[in-house]
Amino acid sequence: MVLISFLGFMGSKTDSDPATWSNKKIDEWFEKKEWSAGWTVTPDASINKKELAISYFKNKARWQKAFNFLKNTDLTKLDLKRYDIDGDKLFATVSEYISKNEETTNFEAHRKYIDIQYVISGKEVMNIAPLTSVKEVLTPYDATKDIEFMTVTKIDNYKATPSNFFIFFPCDAHRPGLKDDTNSSVRKVVIKLKVD
Repeated sequence: MVLISFLGFMGSKTDSDPATWSNKKIDEWFEKKEWSAGWTVTPDASINKKELAISYFKNKARWQKAFNFLKNTDLTKLDLKRYDIDGDKLFATVSEYISKNEETTNFEAHRKYIDIQYVISGKEVMNIAPLTSVKEVLTPYDATKDIEFMTVTKIDNYKATPSNFFIFFPCDAHRPGLKDDTNSSVRKVVIKLKVD
């Protein structure tokens, strides 16, 4: 009886830890979109679902605050500045810029924060690569700015428009803000969610 209870306890503990979930279970959880707090914009296919599940279950409240901000804020009317949602643990920055050329832009990665990036208006290309594909570190990690720059050996391209959003984890090197055919005006919000 004790053994059955113990195994039942261990099973439930494992069941609540997304790090142990099968790909099927991760996909089912992701598709329900309870994690998005009802925000109806489509998550991009590039999002690492397992990383999202692990991070979400570590800090549901912070993720919910992030998606509530996106859902309940008129992003088209925000001033171009930083918005504290939960101090340094969770904040958003709104910016406008002209999309850039690949040859003038480097891949970047962060260690302390996860990025939720959403193009409010305009369009751009996002390059994404696993951090394991770093070829050369161009600028070593700066802990104050939580950023490092590098070149990579493997690149995947994704289009960013107001119909989809991206999430970049510390394991993701990314090069956002690139032109899609022509250099054009982009308005974007980036939410920085602290990793615990």
